[in-house]
Amino acid sequence: MFSPILQPAIVLVLWTFVMWAWLYATRIPAMQAAKAPLDPNATSAEFNAGIPPQVRWKADNYNHLHEQPTLFYAVVAILALSHSGSGWNLWLAWGYVGVRVVHSLIQSLGNVILARFSVFMIGSVVLLILALRAAMAVFGLG
Repeated sequence: MFSPILQPAIVLVLWTFVMWAWLYATRIPAMQAAKAPLDPNATSAEFNAGIPPQVRWKADNYNHLHEQPTLFYAVVAILALSHSGSGWNLWLAWGYVGVRVVHSLIQSLGNVILARFSVFMIGSVVLLILALRAAMAVFGLG
């Protein structure tokens, strides 16, 4: 059983790997340039103090892609299993993925907090709508 809503989910997974690659492509050279010691007793704050903010932003975003998007994956699975993975739900899922990509780019390229927060809130509302639509599908209300 294929549900089209699985497409935006896998695109977000692949985007997460794009951010993973970007994170290491910038972090490793920055660590080498800073001669950052690989001390297992150092805190993350101590480690981050030696890394330029523009490099840390990619790592922060990679971590963010493992937070709220986990709810997205669960909602997508519920919609796919309930045969509700098309129409508006599919459009909302693609919208969420687009918003997360924009969020990543804002955070990774310039980290303008107000813009990033605004985009995050838009994504949160889209995800909430998707979750409510999934609840309606599961409880037979839609």
